Amino acid sequence: MAEHRIPRSLRETIAAQEGVLTRQQLTHAGLPGDLVRSNVRAGRWQRVLPRVYATFTGPLTRSAQVWAALLYAGAGATVSHETAAELWGLVDQPGHGVHVTIGVDRRVRSLVGVQIHYSYRLDATRHPNRRPPVTNVEETVLDLVDQAERPQDAEMWVIRACQRRRTTPERLGIALDARKKIRWRSEVQRLLVDVSTGAESPLEITYAQRVERAHGLPPGRRQRHRRFGQQSRRSDVEYEDFRTVVELDGLTGHTEEGRFRDYQRDNDTSVRGRVTLRYGWTDTTTRSCHVAWQVAEVLKANGWQGRPRPCGPFCAVGELAA
Repeated sequence: MAEHRIPRSLRETIAAQEGVLTRQQLTHAGLPGDLVRSNVRAGRWQRVLPRVYATFTGPLTRSAQVWAALLYAGAGATVSHETAAELWGLVDQPGHGVHVTIGVDRRVRSLVGVQIHYSYRLDATRHPNRRPPVTNVEETVLDLVDQAERPQDAEMWVIRACQRRRTTPERLGIALDARKKIRWRSEVQRLLVDVSTGAESPLEITYAQRVERAHGLPPGRRQRHRRFGQQSRRSDVEYEDFRTVVELDGLTGHTEEGRFRDYQRDNDTSVRGRVTLRYGWTDTTTRSCHVAWQVAEVLKANGWQGRPRPCGPFCAVGELAA
């Protein structure tokens, strides 16, 4: 069927839906019921999902796949979970299939490539303006937290969303409070405290939790910026009152250029009369008790009046202190 026979309003709808439409939309536009069949037989259109058709041939774009899943799911359908994470830039590669949430008052069968979820609060969690309809950033993160199998996976979504400046710990906290039931609630609450103080990476979070908090060390200031002439440097953790800085190196280590910058930063810190301690991922995750003891010894040498506490019956802090 020639394009000029399709009403302009429907053509605009099709364009907004990345070239995808439903049989019902055709019917509402007053077009004959056999229009779909004739176009599919002629090879101009293709069936994508039950009652959903692409008005073009060839592979569907990712956007067309998302719209097809929404149209299949029907009224109120909203992109959610991993697919919403794509739209918000929380992941760098498209996932497999499309995740869609609908209200609990309807039932739609999941298909290969389309995962249907249900929500009592869908109207409150949908972003008011985005097209295609998508859960807002905070609800997307919490949906992914809720289905995470491990606390580390749940924490990763929170850290990534804040690190990429898609949301803030405060907004996530408000959304978390609004949920009556969610997996890993206590872990996320503790994590939001750490992120709100400036921790930006999983390693910084691990240091705050396993080294500082677990052993009763004073909280350091995260990502502290300082000027050195024309340059700006920042420290991962700084205990300003006790002239101590802790730098945390990530999983993969640094290139030679990165190491040179580390040396410069450590030297600048020393010029300011501060001690620099540097730890990697293995130190912080598998030797956190030993790290806590070392940090505590330096803090005490610089005026801290407290003392570290063992994190458990087999903690090395007590043994090393003795």
